[in-house]
Order: sequence, then structure tokens, then C-alpha cells
Amino acid sequence: MSNVYEERATMIAAGKWQSFVPFGREHCKNHPNAVNLQLRQLQPASELWSSDGAAGLVGSLQEVSLQERQKESWQLRKGSTVTTDEAEYEEELYAAGHMVIWSRGSKSQASYVYKAFTVDSLVQQALWCNFTVPQSRKDEKDIIEQGICIVQSMCVNVHTVSGKDFISPLPFQVSTLWPTKFGLLFERKNITSDAPMSPIREPLPTLFSMLHPLDEIAPVVCKSTGLFESVRLQYVSDSTLRVVFSCEEPSIIVTYDALQCTHTVWALRKVTPEEQSTVLKYPGQDGPTQTPAAAHSFLGAHLRNVTRLDSPGSPLHCHALHNQSRIPASPSLHSRTHSPNISNMAALSRAHSPGTAAPSFTGTQRFNMSCHSPAPRGHSLLASPNSTLNDTALLPEMEPILPDLCIEQLWTETTTTSHREKSSQASKVFITSDLCESKYLCFLVESHQQLRCVKFLESNETNQLIFASLTTIPAKDAAPLEDIDALLVLETNGSLVLYTGVTRVSKVFVQGLLSPNFTLPNHLPPLNTHLENVSTPAKATVQHMSRLEEPDMPSPVSGVRSLVQHHESSWLDDSPFQQAAPHIQALRDPVSNRVTLELSNGSMLRITVPEVATSELVKRCLKAIRFILPKDTAMKVLVKWYNNYNAPGGPSLHQEWNLFVKCFMTLMGYNTERLAWTRNLHFEVPLSPVIAPKKARPAETGSDEDWVYLCASDYHCQVLVRPVPGFPDLKSISPPASMEDSGPAVGLEPSALLFPHIPALFYVLHLLYEDLKLNELQRSGARALVGLLQQLARDLQLEEYIDLYWRDYPSFIKTFKEACVIDQAQMEVMNWPVYLNNEVPCVFGWLSSCLRGQDMPPFPYLPGICERTKLLVLSYALYVVRDENAVSDNMSKYLSRLSAGQKKGFGEPAIRRQSSVKLCAPSGCLAEKLVVWLTSAGFLLKDLESVPFGVALPIRDAISQCREHPCSDWSEEVCALIGRQDLTKQAHKVSLAKEKPMVGLNVPVEPPITNEADEEEDGMADLHPEVTGLIWSQDLRVQEVRRLLQSSRPVRVNVPHLPDVSEHEYIEEKENKLLQLCQRTMALPVGRGLFTLFSYHPVPTEPLPVPKLNLTGRAPPRNTMVDLNSGNIDVPPNMTSWPSFHNGVAAGLKIAPASQVESAWIAYNKPKSAELANEYAGFLMALGLNGHLTKLATLNIHDYLTKGHEMTSIGLLLGVSAAKLGTMDMSITRLLSIHIPALLPPTSTELDVPHSVQVAAVVAIGLVYQGTGHRHNAEVLLAEIGRPPGPEMEYCTDRESYSLAAGLALGMVCLGHGSNLIGMTDLNVPEQLYQYMVGGHRRAHAGINREKHKSPSYQIKEGDTINVDVTCPGATLALAMIYLKTNNRSIADWLKAPDTMFLLDFIKPEFLLLRTLARCIIMWDEILPNDEWVTSNVPQIIQENIGLQEETLVSEDLNMETLVQAHDYIIAGACMAVGFRFAGSANSDAFDCLYKFARNFMLSLTTTTTTTVSGQYNLQTCLSMVLLATSMVMAGSGNLKVLQLCRFLHKRTFGEMNYGFHMAHHMALGLLFLGGGRYTLSTSNSAIAALLCALYPHFPAHSTDNRYHLQALRHLCVLAAEPRLLVPVDVDTLKPCYAMLDVTYKETPWYEQTTVELMAPTMLPELHLLKQIKVKGPRYWELNIDLSKGTQHLQSILSRDGVLYVKLRAGQLPYKDDPRGWKSLLAPTVNNRNPEVRTFKPEAISTFTSDAALVSFAEYFCKVSENMKHETVALFSAILYECVTQENPEMLPTHIAIDQAVKGLEQSELSETFCLWQMKLVLELCESGVLQQRLRDTHRQGRGLLLSSEFLPVMKSLADQALDRWLCDNTRALQAYVRGQPTNEDADTSMLACFLVYHSVPSFKKMANTELEGSSSFPELLLKFSKLGVPVRALLRLSPLFLHPGGSGSGLPL
Repeated sequence: MSNVYEERATMIAAGKWQSFVPFGREHCKNHPNAVNLQLRQLQPASELWSSDGAAGLVGSLQEVSLQERQKESWQLRKGSTVTTDEAEYEEELYAAGHMVIWSRGSKSQASYVYKAFTVDSLVQQALWCNFTVPQSRKDEKDIIEQGICIVQSMCVNVHTVSGKDFISPLPFQVSTLWPTKFGLLFERKNITSDAPMSPIREPLPTLFSMLHPLDEIAPVVCKSTGLFESVRLQYVSDSTLRVVFSCEEPSIIVTYDALQCTHTVWALRKVTPEEQSTVLKYPGQDGPTQTPAAAHSFLGAHLRNVTRLDSPGSPLHCHALHNQSRIPASPSLHSRTHSPNISNMAALSRAHSPGTAAPSFTGTQRFNMSCHSPAPRGHSLLASPNSTLNDTALLPEMEPILPDLCIEQLWTETTTTSHREKSSQASKVFITSDLCESKYLCFLVESHQQLRCVKFLESNETNQLIFASLTTIPAKDAAPLEDIDALLVLETNGSLVLYTGVTRVSKVFVQGLLSPNFTLPNHLPPLNTHLENVSTPAKATVQHMSRLEEPDMPSPVSGVRSLVQHHESSWLDDSPFQQAAPHIQALRDPVSNRVTLELSNGSMLRITVPEVATSELVKRCLKAIRFILPKDTAMKVLVKWYNNYNAPGGPSLHQEWNLFVKCFMTLMGYNTERLAWTRNLHFEVPLSPVIAPKKARPAETGSDEDWVYLCASDYHCQVLVRPVPGFPDLKSISPPASMEDSGPAVGLEPSALLFPHIPALFYVLHLLYEDLKLNELQRSGARALVGLLQQLARDLQLEEYIDLYWRDYPSFIKTFKEACVIDQAQMEVMNWPVYLNNEVPCVFGWLSSCLRGQDMPPFPYLPGICERTKLLVLSYALYVVRDENAVSDNMSKYLSRLSAGQKKGFGEPAIRRQSSVKLCAPSGCLAEKLVVWLTSAGFLLKDLESVPFGVALPIRDAISQCREHPCSDWSEEVCALIGRQDLTKQAHKVSLAKEKPMVGLNVPVEPPITNEADEEEDGMADLHPEVTGLIWSQDLRVQEVRRLLQSSRPVRVNVPHLPDVSEHEYIEEKENKLLQLCQRTMALPVGRGLFTLFSYHPVPTEPLPVPKLNLTGRAPPRNTMVDLNSGNIDVPPNMTSWPSFHNGVAAGLKIAPASQVESAWIAYNKPKSAELANEYAGFLMALGLNGHLTKLATLNIHDYLTKGHEMTSIGLLLGVSAAKLGTMDMSITRLLSIHIPALLPPTSTELDVPHSVQVAAVVAIGLVYQGTGHRHNAEVLLAEIGRPPGPEMEYCTDRESYSLAAGLALGMVCLGHGSNLIGMTDLNVPEQLYQYMVGGHRRAHAGINREKHKSPSYQIKEGDTINVDVTCPGATLALAMIYLKTNNRSIADWLKAPDTMFLLDFIKPEFLLLRTLARCIIMWDEILPNDEWVTSNVPQIIQENIGLQEETLVSEDLNMETLVQAHDYIIAGACMAVGFRFAGSANSDAFDCLYKFARNFMLSLTTTTTTTVSGQYNLQTCLSMVLLATSMVMAGSGNLKVLQLCRFLHKRTFGEMNYGFHMAHHMALGLLFLGGGRYTLSTSNSAIAALLCALYPHFPAHSTDNRYHLQALRHLCVLAAEPRLLVPVDVDTLKPCYAMLDVTYKETPWYEQTTVELMAPTMLPELHLLKQIKVKGPRYWELNIDLSKGTQHLQSILSRDGVLYVKLRAGQLPYKDDPRGWKSLLAPTVNNRNPEVRTFKPEAISTFTSDAALVSFAEYFCKVSENMKHETVALFSAILYECVTQENPEMLPTHIAIDQAVKGLEQSELSETFCLWQMKLVLELCESGVLQQRLRDTHRQGRGLLLSSEFLPVMKSLADQALDRWLCDNTRALQAYVRGQPTNEDADTSMLACFLVYHSVPSFKKMANTELEGSSSFPELLLKFSKLGVPVRALLRLSPLFLHPGGSGSGLPL
């Protein structure tokens, strides 16, 4: 049996096994089955696509016959989460029958079902797949959609994690699907039942790709290189080629050729355009008869024509296919017999949401048209029988499918003849990497029982792989373990062996499974590898540690010996014992380091193969070793370590390091038994490696052995050496004898594996040690490592290193005394890397020199291992040395990369740093640069906490600077690093812009409770009261507006009942009064839509609530109902149709653009009753205005238009075109053209389109083509302005509105183009418009529509002159829009008001308003907001005569009435112009000016004298226009004065007040509170065009009046609205709050650059006028938004509810709670003259900060208690107060650490000098140039360091005193050190080390080299010392030692 034991000794133990059952199998059992079968027959077919596991399932596993039961399959993978924080988990995809179950589970959580799917037919395959959705923009990353793919016989279902479902039908039968980096690969099943073959049949492609479920399936192209031929491109059509493996990274596939019996590796990539064209020209080997057309047609025809009805395998199917490919076949045989196979699902275009199966009419057609079917549709059926496919008739119809992917041959296996005998297809292929990071592609050929491993490298060229040697390993099965870079091999004899790459590591022992050596003979085939590749590791238990020293690895003879043994044991073969013990048959499902073993009895076990190392320190040491050693040596070391560490019953975590040290030192040639300190490293080894150690039972009572054990422990010895404060008497115990020198010096074994590499290994481990020192959490590791390092340093005789270690750990290093002698000859054998001779790398010393401004050589670092060193060294170079390029170009000045294998003479020359450092950069921008760079390197706040406090201080300093003045556009990570949660949240929101807007504002507070309990919904409850309450906090104006605009409650009809009025007459009177009031009610919705604009996010499951339009009244005193429908009075017909349209628009406009609105929801809102159709029409228009109508499917639009409902058509046409504003969208253009006769060809059928729909369509054309200058449309529209009235009744009513619409549309198409209208000069647009404006003879019509204008008989006799009354308004506004803001004086002069009475008589006064407005907005820059400018527009003649009475007129022919009317309209026009110019600006001058004119008109209207002259109607019109202009200026501001005007006019319901004027006044009210105060108007060209349409100065006389202007256009002013409200939101409470802003305007011709102070929430001015916005202190953290870099950032904030996150500073209260700032804790208290720190009560801390850590610190450390001394409490309170008030709570640990360091120094208790180093760095930073310069900058208000000004000097002086006191008593110790003499045994060397570190004294070796002893004077000494970089303060203390008594300095007595 001993041989078995020996065999076991080289085993490693696998972790405990668990039996494995796929989770899905269990889950399927619970699935309901028979019940489902019955349900399923009842269900309609449409529901069968249900994708959730609960829906029907056919049959259950128990009922299925055994053959079916075998069909289950599953695969496991490592969970791929985006975030790394989550624990690692496994995912399983299980498929059986019709079900697929995707489950997850981890160590901490049991498996659970993540998703379950049930499909209609049997699942053939289920796999995970990722699809990339390419983004339209170049700079955006492609989105990767993860999902699973379920293959059925007819189709593939894809379900993505994001919830999209796709179904792609399969055009052919598929054998397997392969997931790749780009999408899916389909392998076509090879159907063998071949019909009679045509002689030249081309093989069909066998490999196809699908990049996305919505894309077509396209053939894959292959680019192969044969032996004797050039590169060939062709489709993959070889049926013997099978794919056996695909991989995403690197993107390759492996195929197997059944004829050649070889495997080939191909690179898979996107096809290049050249390759596409090549393949399409010559697909395949073109024979003489074959033409490209034929080949292609065949492929296309096949793909597009497979029948759905007959199964693809049927003979009929094959006949059809082959016939098609037979060229002489007559085309008439096959008129299209095949039904299209692809279902409409595939045709979903990407734009549609996957939920709706509306077919897009492009994709399907393309896939289904049998473009290449041999029956071209244009052909006659009697074509000649021998016409070939190549016939010209086919060519125009060809449209081949373009290939997407290309495979390129990389490597093919070479075969020997012996391999050909039997199929050698790989059953398993995987990629693995070995411990030294070489990669292998392995394929398992089961028939040969071997695993072939090909090594491959990624070359420098992009994604080119180079394949190297092939190694074969005998194996029955294998599985990769990616986490430990190894693979597990099941050998042919049934034993498990672990390999890394092709190096054998050891056997794996699974507890409870008998070793197969008992049962099976082991016939080892000879290995096909070269001998040096095979290393069988030595026995690796610790008892046999000596075996490690064998000079060479064991020879492979041992393998032969084992063969013999197994033959002897073959008598066991026949025993029954063999059947009983199950053996391992296969391995499957490897995930990270876990794998499943399939046993011969069918059960499965899951085992875990142990990791290479668990402790962080050992892992990093191994990494460093691997980095520096040659690959083969490194591999041997790692294998050796792995076997040692994982021997069965291996060490526990604590002993891992000790084991590592022993193993490592043994490999270097040490005899660890002879060294005292390694001999005492404890780790127990169980007696037998097979029996796992029993868990020790904790005993209740102690025993003497425990005490002895503790006394001998390693910890005890260390405590002996380190003085423990307060226990002086422990020192009397003598250390155990083993600590003393044992015998003579020990030598090293020079033949050891690592002996030549000792110096290099020492150096990398030293660099690792320096890196560990930079991480507080790894300090214990550094201390462990120091023991090993000091031993190596002693033996290599590197005294400077020993000195460095002694300074770091003085009392620890003192305990080591042994050294091993290495004689000179052996020293020569070692490879001494050149870098060992340079300066000793000490990272703290390097940083300290940086701070003192000395030149330093670059610091060495190991790439990938010492990342922390790299980060901090470069941070210092950037921020302290102030070299801007430190992190980019000058990196090599500060860091020297160590590259592996630098031997003698190959070191990089140590570059001395040139003094070319730019000292110009201000520290502010360096701080920004540093913070941004650190974040990009992945450095987080939690990393900063683990950096030692002294090193971290400059970084903290930079962070605090950035925190004061951050940039608004930094990424989320940077903001998190500088600790600005407000900015982090902002950045987070910006990056998630696709999410819904901020929740804080969306949740309306409880609506105000009103008097009526069940109040009708008035549609205005969704405003954000939190925000409006802040904007208008003093009054209830919002409630008042709601009251004025509500139209859902009955109105109060108050008519006094006079005694002489009969009852009947009284009722009539009441109803007439109600009719009057209803004119107002019907006009309200237009205003309400503006008031509630974009304030609501609809719930997708509920219809939009639309408030009722209530036209009833209540008469006091009895509150009786008054109704218009009683029949007592005449009510106009259709009176409510337009008002309910407006009501629908108002409801729809509430929906915010950011809401989630789907096509289905829009249709879902369609009302049942016909009378609500008008409301729905309005709703559709509103959806267009807020951009949601683009989501409505074309089908639905078509549906709505065919209904022929006039209002619906108007709403839809305007809505769709508003949503597609300025896009020239073709499909919309077609839609509109049908409704405009002028755009149809002259021969087209006359369509009966209602007039108002034509008007809407014409304006819609203007919207879609806005600003494009489209010539054809401009020409048509120009003609339409003057369209004559048609014959008979056509075109004769409401002509004005049509002409106006054409004018507006023409203006929009050429908006702002001015005279630069390209290609339109021949149209003479301005002259033609001028003629339309002033009249004259008609021109002859050119163009397509001239026939229509020649008709002889007219209802209206106009003759051949232009009817100016019809054409003037449209032409005027068209001119205004074309020349908008162009300041073109010649055009403007055409529009001047005439200045003679004769001409004035010729023009309607109303048109003067338009002309004045048009003229002013052309001369945009001349508009001034004052009275003089407004009146300057009135011509001389009017100004002179206006105030005079009738009798005093200058001449007889002056008509006073005309003059007054003209005057009023011109003034109104000029006021409108001011309104446009200053729209949304709240400009106070403009407001005052307009308000004054509005008051004037009010007075004229209310006094009777003037009304008679100018007419009440005219005054009312002018007043409305001026009121609207005022509202435009004050839009969104809710100004009270304007509100009062509106309220006054709201109450006037008598006289000339008609529906139109009410509409105007309430529009003004709506604009004033636009969007509840969140929106205002823009003055962009497009906004002005929209406002001109909406505010056209002729309002309807009654609710059905569309004669002059289509009412629907009133809503277009929404297009001019833009969000400009900035709402500060407190990031902690998420509530809106007040904050001070500084808004800086750019310089303009009218004013300098100015800064104004605003209290937010506030409306911002237009963004293009601004330079920057700043949140001001002192309450909130400052925040700058710089608009000079672009306005996108601010726009994105404003568009998402304007939320700007702000953060309160410590101790400050928000403005709401403390308006004056008197309650703040930091406010100086008046009564207390000397506000001392002691008055700070720790309880008050919670008002300063919400940080739990600080609150509990105050709780525990700032209260006097029995174990806290009073001084300590006072100190801690002061520190806490300081940190919190200075807003640097993160500095609290630093303060306390400094305090602790100084206390320790005073009591001389420091056994490590670590904290003293930090203290020193802090002091040096304070004295460094960076800070001194900053303190000199006055504009920083002397903001110094983070540490308070008083604290540091106190600490510094305490430390100095402590060290000086020590120096007085111990001068001899210092002197001995300086002279290099050994120190006294019992002297306290730790204080000496402290002194040397604190004062930067160089090592004694350096001082010896500078001959300091002989100096005679202090200056000479100063000079020598400055070369060594010693500061003066240290020199003052050292000089007495060096100056002779005879010299100038007397010095201390020596």
C-alpha cells in the first residue's frame, strides 16, 4: 500500500463536493401540466406566444417518454453584472421540452428563477447571446443588449434583459446556433435527400449570420488561403465544414472539416465594403456557363422563397429548389407558387417598439419579393422556353442579400495519416491561459482520447492572432478553470489531474471518491510533448520539504515506474469491487474554479478546485515573482507553490504567509531549518494527508500546555521586542533560546532553482514593500514582508537597504541577527540587475524630496503590481512639482518602469530630471487636473482613506480646492471624489437623461382642499406647488389664475329681477346673460392649455383626464340651474365644436415631453362617444405640439384621416407637422399634399377636402419645411396667396384665412432667409408679395395650376385686379418672416404707414397694425423699449392732428375717424413689435412702456368720449394686442399688474366683448403663467414664426368663426415656449429651496458685461445672452456653470424640470427657515465678546452635519467621562469644531493621527517610524512652495492648508522638544550611528530611528562618502549637507558632532 500513499502525496485536495442537480429540472417538475393542456385548447392562438413560464406548457417531464426525457440540456456561466460590488454568482440556462429556465444563485443566496420561458414547439437549443445596437452618433458607444435565444424548428425567439421580445423565423432548418461578438451564427442543416441534381448546381451557403433579431439573415463570407493558391473570397458553402466552437473575445470560430479530418481556426469580423462587392461580383468558383446573376438569384430565391407550408425536408421542397437552380428551365413554370415565409414579425422596423406587431412596409417586402424568382413579373408568360436566367428582364429586379460577417483563416491543424482513420472531431473546445498568462486554444478529440493545446499570442497588429506549437495531452475529458488559470484533465485511467497550460501540476484528490488506480489499469500512452515541458512536481507535504532542494525536477522515469505498479494491481479488474465504486466519466460546466464531475452511475458532483493563494500579500508576491522571472522558471515556482499550499489538509489562512516564506526561501537555496526565525514559523500539518483534520473541539477549561504554546508563539517573541507601554516588568522574561545565534554561519545551496535570481527577486519584493507602505490596510503585510527582505539584504550585503528597514521598524529589525554567507564565487553566479546599484528606492523619502523641491531620480515601479506607487508619485509630480505634463508626456521623468528580464548593462539610464518644469500653472487648474486624472485612473474616495495621512494631504488639499470651485460639467465620479453630492446627483441625472424627470417635483402635494367636496376636475391640479410656492410665496396668485381659467363648473348668472319683467322674459334674460358668459367660458381652454403646459406625466394604464366644458349656469339666490338647451332662446348651431377642440388641446398640452407615451396609449384614449370626437382631435394636435405624435403608428394616422372627421384631420395634420418641425419629412409631405389641391398634379382627381382642413394642411407644409427655403413649395404657396375665388361656390367663403395661411406658410418655408433665397430669384418673391399687399393687376399664372385659374364664370366679380383685402395680411406677414431680423431697410420702407390722407383712406386700419409690426420685426435691432420709439412709428400727419377737435382740423379732407383708428392700430403694432423683441425677457423698460399703453387703451375704452370716434371694437382689438404683448414680455413671470389687467377684462362680459377678445385676454393670462411659471418664450426665428401664427391680431367674432384665421393655429405658441426656470433642490432633503445666483450677461452693443444677483428659483434670460451662472455662498456650496463652453449642460438641466442640486454648508440654515441669516450657528453671537471654542457643545454637531461618523465621534470622544481626560476632550472638541466649520470633516482622522504620533514620540513608545514619516510630510507640505505661493495670493483670502493654523505649530514644537530632549541624553548613540559603529546592545534604537527619519538624516554610508568629519566651519558643513538634501534645522542639531572643538563652533561635549 505504500506506493498508493506515495502516489497520493503529490495530490492536491479539492474542496468539499456537493451533489449537483440542474436547478431547472427541479423547477420544471413543479410546472402545472395536464391542467395546462386543457387550457391550451381553449386559448386563442394569439396568446400562444406568451413568453412567461406560467403560461401554458405542453406535457410535463414525468409524462414524456424516456427518449424525450433525454433531451434536457443546460449550461452554466459566471454571472455578468455591470457593477463589480455584487458577489459573484452563477447562472444556469436549462432547456427541456418546451421550457427554458434561466436561474441564478451564489454562495450567499440559493438558486432562484430569474426568467422562465415556454414556447410552442420543442426547444432545440437555448443560449445566451448579446446583440449590439449601433448608435447613430459616432461618439456614442454602441449599446449591448444582453438576452437569451431560444431555437425552435421554425423560428428563433430572442428575449433581451431590457424586456424586448423578438421572433425571427428561420428560412431553413438550422443545426446549431453559435453566439459571437457580433450576433448569432446559424449553421444550416445539411439535407441529404437530394433530388436529381442538375449538372452545374452550386452548393448553397451553410453558414449565416444575424447581427440583430430585426436584421436579415445573411450568408457569411470566407477568406481562405490554400497551399498553392492566392487568397480566395467565397461564401461558406462546404457542407463538410462544421463549426465546433465560437468565442467572443478574441472573436474566433473553430471548424472541423469532415473530409480532411482537420480543425481550422478562423477570425470572425465584420465584412469590408470591398469584400462585399467582390463576393457579389463573383460568388464562388465561376464556371464557364455560370453568371453572377444566376448564382445570386439562386441564393436570393432560396432565402426568400422557402415555403412555410411544406416542411423544408419534403421532396417537393427540394424539387422546387433544384428546379429553380436549373438554368434552362422555362420561367413560365414557376409563377410564384411559394407563400412568403417570413412572418410579419420579422418586418418590425427598429423604430417600432417591439410590443406592437405593426408591419413596416419595407422590410417584409424586401425579404419576401421573389426578386430572383425565375418568373419576373414583367415577363409575359409565353416567353421563349430557352430564355436563360441571365436575361435582361431579370437584372433590374436583382437585389442580393449583402453579407455582414467574414471569417478569415488563422490556423489549420496539420494531420498525419494515422489520424484519418476515424473521425477526430473535437467534442469540446475552450480557451485557457496558464499561470504565466500564455493563452492556449484546447480541443478535446475524444476518439483519440487526447487534448490538443495550441498556444497563441495576440500580435501587435490589431486583432491578429499568431498560433504557435501544438501539444497533446492524453485525456478522456477536460475543463478549463479560468479563475485559477488552469485546466482539469480527466486522464484515461480515470484520475483527475490539474494542468496549467501544458504543464502538469498535480493530481486532484476528491474526498469520498476512491482513487481509480484501484480499479482500472492505467495504460499511459507515451506523451507527445518534449521532455522539458513535462514536470511532475515533487511530493509536497511539509515533512518532505527537503525534496524541494533537488537540483533538477524529477525525471519522467517515475511515470514508467508507475505503469509497472498498476499492472501488478490488475487482478482487481474482475472483482465486484469495481462495479460498486463509481468512477468519473466526464467533466462539465466549469465556472471560475468550480466544475461538475459526471460519475459512471449517472450522479453528478460539483467540486471546487482551490485557488493559487488566498491572502492578498501572497498573491501580490507571486505576481511580482512571475513578473521578473523568465517564464519557465516562474512556472516551476508557481507549480511548486501550488502543490505545497494545497496539499490535502493544507494550511489555514494565517499560516499561508509562513508557508510561502519557507517554500520561497527553500527554492532560493536556504535551509529554513537552520535559520532561527524561519524555523519558528508555525504551521501544523496533519499526520496523514488523506484524513482531513478534525475540527478541534473548544475545551471548557484551559491547560498548562496552552500557556507553554503561547509563550513559544511568534507573537509573544515580537511583543518581547516591542516595548509595550505600561508593562515594563515583562522585559525580565528572557526570550526562548531558539532566538539566539545557533552555531556557525549557514551557507546557501547554489544549485537551487531561484538562486541566480535572488537579487532581482529581492528588488521586486522591495518595490512591493514600498507599495504596501502606501496602503494603511496593507501595513501588516509590509511588516511580514520586511522579515524576508532584511534576510535577503543581509545576505546580499546591501547595507543601505538594511538601514532603510531598520529605520522603518527599528525594534523589529533589531531582533534579527543571523546572516548566511554567500562567497564571492557564488555572488558572481547571480544575475545582478543594474538597478540594484542605484539609489535605494524609498517612496516616503522620494515624496519628501518632492515637497522640499529637490531633484529626484525617477522612482522605479512594477507595472500592474505597484499601481498605488505610480498614482501617488505622479500625483506629487503634477501637484507638488507643478509639472502639468507629469501624467501625460513627462511620465518617464518621475517613474522608471521595471521591465522583466533586465540583466546586467540593460537598465534604462537613470534620467536626471531636467529643470524644464513649468512653474507657471496656477494651483487651481492643477488641482482640477489632478482630481480628473485620479478619477480616470479609477481612484475613489475609499482608496484615499487608505492612503497614509501625510501622503494623502496634498491630494486632499487639491480636492478641497476643487470642492470650493468645481466645474459644472465634471463626470459623476469626479464629483464623488471631491465630495460634492449635489454635483454627483446632477451628473447622475444628466447621464440618465433618458429616465423620467426628477421625482421631487413630480409628486404634487395634496391638492388644496376646496369648498365643494366632490369638485369637478378642472385640469389644473398638476402644477408643482412646491416650486410655485417658492416663486410666489407671498400671495395666492396661482389659485386666482386657477379660478379665472376653470371651465368645468357652472357660472354664476346674476340678473336682477325687475318688477315689471314677466317670469318668461326673466328666464330669457337669464339665458341671454348665460349665453354672453358662455362666450367667455368657451374661450378659457386656450389660456388653460398655456397655464398647465407640460406639467403632467400620464399613467400609461389610465386615459388622460379631460375636464368637462361646462356651459350651464347657476342663478342666485336659489342657485337654480340655467341651461341653454331649454329652447327659449336661439343658440348658434355647432357653437361648442371649436371650444371642445380647444379643451382637448388644453388637456393634451399638460403631458410633459419627457413622459413615456406609446402609440397604443394614444389610441386607447380615443373616446367611445361621437360628441367627444372634437376633444380627441384637439388631444391629437396637443400630442404633436409636445412631440409625442411621432410615436403614433402610420397605420393609425391613416385610420384617423379616412374617417373624414374635419376636426380630427385638422388636429392630426397640424400635430404631426409640428412634431416634425423643419425636418422635410417625405412621408408627412405626402400626407399633406393629398389635402392641398395645388400640390397635386393637375390631372389628379378633385378630392373633396373641407376648406378648414386645406388651411391646416397649408400651414402644416410651412411647419414641416420651416426654414428650409424649399423652392417648389415656396412657388406653390406664393401662387396660393392670390388664389382667385373658384367657379360656382368653390373657394368663395373664408378665402381670407386660406390666403393668410399660404402667406404664413411661405414665410415659414423661407424663414429669415432674406435676400439669400437660393435659386428663387426668378420667382421675384418680394415683388410679388408687395403687389399682393398694395394691389394692382394680376399676373398671368405660370406653372402647373394655370388651368384652374381660367374658369369663366365666378360668383364674385373681381376681374383681373388683385383683391387686396384678401391677400394683404398673408403677404405682409410673409414679407415679415422672410426678412425677419435682417434689418433690410429697403423692404422695411415698403411697409411704412402712408403719410397722406389720400393713401390712408385706401388701407384698412387693421392692416396698418400688421404693416407696422412687420416693418419693426424686419428692423429688429432698432426696436427700443420706450414710449418715444413706439410713437415714432406714427406718421407725421397723424401725430400733428391727433389731439385736435373736429373744428380745428388743418384741412377739410382730413377724416378724423380714419386718423384716430390709424393711430391706435399703428401704436398697437409697435407695441406688438416690442413684445416680440423682448419676449420672455421680463425686461422692465419694455414692461413699463407697454403697461403704460395698455392703461391708456383701458382708459379710452372705459370713457365714452373716445370710443365713439375710434369705435369700441377697434379699441378693444388694440387693447387685446397690447395686453398680449405685455404678457409676452412677462411670460412665465406671473406679474401682478398684468394679472390685474387680465382679471379686470375677465369680468367685462358686456358690450363689444365677444368670444375672440375673451380668447385674447385669457391667452395673455396663460402666457403670463406659462407652464405654471416654468416656461417662458424664446425669441428664436422659429419661435417668432409660431407666435405670429398664434397671435394674429384678428380674433374670431364667435366660436365658429374661422373666416380670417383658423382657430386651431392659436395653439402654435407652444412651439415658442422653452423651459428656463432654474430650481435649486437641496441634495439632502430633495426639496426645492431658495439659493442666491450670480448671472453674468455677455457684452452686447447695448450694454457692457454685467452681473446680476437673482434669488432662485428664477427664470433665466435666454441662454445665448449669458456668460456664466454661479450659485453663490455663503449658505450653499459654490457652483459654476460656464456657458462659454456651450449651453448643452444647462439646457439638459432646464429640460429636466430645471433641477439644480445644491448642498447646504455646515451650520447654515436654508433661506426659508432663516431669511436674514441670524439664526445660523456660525453667526457671531452678539452678547459673547470672546466666542471661545469651549462654548461649542457637542450636541450641536447634528445641526452642522448629517454624517453619522461625526455625530458618534462627538458622542463618544467629546464628553468628559472617567476615562477621558479633560485636556483630551478639549482638544478633540476643538478639532471637531474646526473640521466641521471649515467643511473638512475628512481631516478629522488626520488631526487625531498627528496628535497620536506626537504623544507616542513624547513617551518614546514608537516601535515603527511610520506615523513620524507622515508627520514629517505634513510639515514639509506646509513649508513647501505650493502653499507659500498660495498664501501670498491675496485673492484667495489666505486660504491656507486644510489643517488649522494653530494646531500644526503646536504639534511641531512638541515633536521637536521630545527629540531634542532625547538628543541631550543620547548623543553617543547618534555619534556611533553617524560613524558607522555598531550601536550599544541595550540602547533604545527606536528613538534614534525616529530622530533620523524626522530630520531627514541620510544613511551613514552616504555620510561616510561625503567626508563630513573633516569640516572646520559651519558654512562648509552647510554646503556639504545641502548636497545630501538635509534641511538646515537638522543640520543645527547635527553640527556639534562634526565640528572639531578647535573650530568655530564649540558644540556639545562629546
